[in-house]
Amino acid sequence: MDFAYDARTLALRESLLAFMDEHVYPAEAVAGEQRAKAASPWDVPPVVEELKAEARRRGLWNLFFTDEHGGAGGPRGAGLTNLQYAPLAEITGRSPQLAPLALNCAAPDTGNMELLAQFGTEEQRERWLTPLLAGEIRSAFAMTEPDVASSDATNIETRIERDGGDYVITGRKWYISGALHPDCRVFIVMGKTDPDGADVRRQQSMVLVPRDAPGVEVRRAMQVYGYEDHYHGGHAEVVLDRVRVPAANLVGEEGGGFAIAQARLGPGRIHHCMRLIGMAERAIELMCRRAVAREAFGKPLARQGVVHEWIADSRVAVEQLRLLVLKTAWLMDTVGNRGTHTEIQAIKIATPRAVADIIDKAVQLHGAGGVSQDFPLAELWAAARTLRLADGPDEVHQRSLARRELKRYV
Repeated sequence: MDFAYDARTLALRESLLAFMDEHVYPAEAVAGEQRAKAASPWDVPPVVEELKAEARRRGLWNLFFTDEHGGAGGPRGAGLTNLQYAPLAEITGRSPQLAPLALNCAAPDTGNMELLAQFGTEEQRERWLTPLLAGEIRSAFAMTEPDVASSDATNIETRIERDGGDYVITGRKWYISGALHPDCRVFIVMGKTDPDGADVRRQQSMVLVPRDAPGVEVRRAMQVYGYEDHYHGGHAEVVLDRVRVPAANLVGEEGGGFAIAQARLGPGRIHHCMRLIGMAERAIELMCRRAVAREAFGKPLARQGVVHEWIADSRVAVEQLRLLVLKTAWLMDTVGNRGTHTEIQAIKIATPRAVADIIDKAVQLHGAGGVSQDFPLAELWAAARTLRLADGPDEVHQRSLARRELKRYV
């Protein structure tokens, strides 16, 4: 699909592909060895910092950040559109543990940076956005809670209470991505400032909470199908026990938390889907390499009829998904997130489901190796399957999309 991309995208794509071949793929084994020898599993492997330095040298930095604002004299984004970023994010999805980190394009920081750029004050941007864009710190987004169905954001129970010139936050969160990273410095916490308000979508607000604020306890790492996602700072359970922050740490306005969350999640969902396509491409590549290298029952796996079906169906699915994601990216650029609800929900439903199925076929073809640590497939599958829950489960998006379709006939 090179013909569909502009000259700048093609140049960045060529540079990124070379970076992946020359640095990222070779670093996968190195990072694993370094992490195994580290004093703590959360320590950042030295090769990650080497990758970041090389990415910056090549101009492959903050590619996701469509806003070029970075604060006075601070680092800036690449200024790409969503459509330009899509094929680049896809490439990073081929090595999801290392490539997004290397380019400073990893969640949850990407969404947090966009949130701060859109809703943060100048002071908040200078304190948090500028070092995030520079890759000097990490961040976390604290919304999900264990005691309520957090797919409905109106259920959030964390309390944010005004006390003079401060806010006092009390609550329990879990699956807070990035919270265990040693460079995590700030949480964006969603809670209720007006729990009894008449409008359930105006009860929530967001505040910036420094990671080292008194009363913040990162209690434990939550596992995802047995993985702890050490490279990206895990998915933590976090307790906030009467945490006090200045009122100036409010993001946007009181009661604006629900709307801010929706604005943040739109780009996050498409970024996940872009990377998922890269994950599927790597699974297909591994499937094909395995098929031509192994024999069973007297002939190569590549001559087995069922393997032909798996490969063909996988290729068709990826091409369909890519076109839908590119259409969604184009619409986000031309009509905005609000006008792209249906497409964002469609890719969020279709992409993780199809990619998990493709990776599962690759696992099957690899036999015992497919579920082992010797290949990336098991971890890729866990990530794809989890994205059927993250940023809203399938059923929530199906419900909303179907209701929008039905309105045409009522």
